[in-house]
Amino acid sequence: MENTSIRELVSALPDNLVELGPEIEEKYWHDWSGLPPVRPLALVRPRTTQQVSTAIALCDRLRIPLVPQGGLTGLAGGAHPVAGCVVMSLERMSGVEEIDTVMGTMTVLAGTRLWEIQDAAEKAGLYFPLDLGARGSCTIGGNLATNAGGNRVIRYGMARDQVLGLEYVLADGTVVSSLNKMIKNNAGYDLKQLFIGSEGTLGVITRVVLRLQAKPVSVATALCGCPDFDAVITLLKTARARLGPSLSAFEVMWPGFVDCMTNGLPQLRKPFAQAHGVYVLIEASGFDERGESAHLEGCLSGLLEDGVVSDAVIGASERDAQRLWAIRDSVSEYSKVLGRVIGFDIGLPTSLMDTAVTQVQRDIKAQWPDARVLCYGHIGDSNLHVVVNVPSAGNEQPNDEVDALVYRLVRGLGGTVSAEHGIGLVKKPFLSFTRSEAEIALMRRLKTLLDPHRTLNPGKVF
Repeated sequence: MENTSIRELVSALPDNLVELGPEIEEKYWHDWSGLPPVRPLALVRPRTTQQVSTAIALCDRLRIPLVPQGGLTGLAGGAHPVAGCVVMSLERMSGVEEIDTVMGTMTVLAGTRLWEIQDAAEKAGLYFPLDLGARGSCTIGGNLATNAGGNRVIRYGMARDQVLGLEYVLADGTVVSSLNKMIKNNAGYDLKQLFIGSEGTLGVITRVVLRLQAKPVSVATALCGCPDFDAVITLLKTARARLGPSLSAFEVMWPGFVDCMTNGLPQLRKPFAQAHGVYVLIEASGFDERGESAHLEGCLSGLLEDGVVSDAVIGASERDAQRLWAIRDSVSEYSKVLGRVIGFDIGLPTSLMDTAVTQVQRDIKAQWPDARVLCYGHIGDSNLHVVVNVPSAGNEQPNDEVDALVYRLVRGLGGTVSAEHGIGLVKKPFLSFTRSEAEIALMRRLKTLLDPHRTLNPGKVF
């Protein structure tokens, strides 16, 4: 039956769209979650929405699970193949179809990489604010499927806040195209929000209308050393009050992270001659041609006098700003510095962040004394990243035990087990730590209604 079904899939689509098991390149066997690779039965790489529809409808009729894939940069296993599945990569559905400079919108295909969208917006004199470290690999379809966050959520919001219209394909092959360009459109339910953040379990996104912003004419970046986390909170409140909407990034790094990455990567330099309790990277962007540096300096000057900020450096050029960002962006180099890691992308009330960091470091080191625990995050929007490596464990890191420890802590502090990367396979056992029984039951009802045969990305989220 399996071979017959796959032959039917091959015959239903144009030549060169389907590759079978032995032919499938290994990169499609896994995403960045670190889960064991799974070779799919077939790989489908459609070029059009109609081809997406044909493939999904056929898999649904034949009861073959289908796993959609974007740039494969997710860390929760949302794009990871499952046994006996067909993988659908949207990589061939790439390109900017239209930029409307009057409406301030861009219409793109789901397989378009994030950096291409950013570049196209800039060339049109506009700005697309969603930004992630994986910008060169991740695709907008995957960004929306996981409701990605990134560095500038504090000003512009999550991925869903950048979307005006959406086209997607349901499990039975139905194409729903609502490529709305209007900011104000209250005609019935806002259906696109069901599919943003659903990790491909309710439908496959094929096309999107993005909301663009005016391009800031000046950007100022400062790196601050603070004595403790109470000072960080004061700095955050002051920056919000003094900088207002020009505050576009507020990244906090605890000393363990800064020390580990600067010691491990020779291209990085210690940010200050003297160590500090916590480090904060602030970015302000605006439309004053005289520059944002004066505003940022004015914001920090009084805090320096009061001792809230112990030391600070403001980038005098774009190159300086890149150097200030280099430590924060070094997260892509974990494999060089640490080897295998156990990563967490959690959300917590901002006031409890330092409590969480202290507790997670204490509890992990109590169980694994040689563990390295690195903490940093987008504290202004309640997102904390925790990265754990146990050197004595080598390649067999204690993932399950560390997961249970960290997520119990998150539940106890009233946080969320997923701030950005979704639930996928990795966080599925802990969904109830964040969502109530009634919420999960409603999610299941939606899944059953839209995908009764469990064709789309089965086993994910629930």
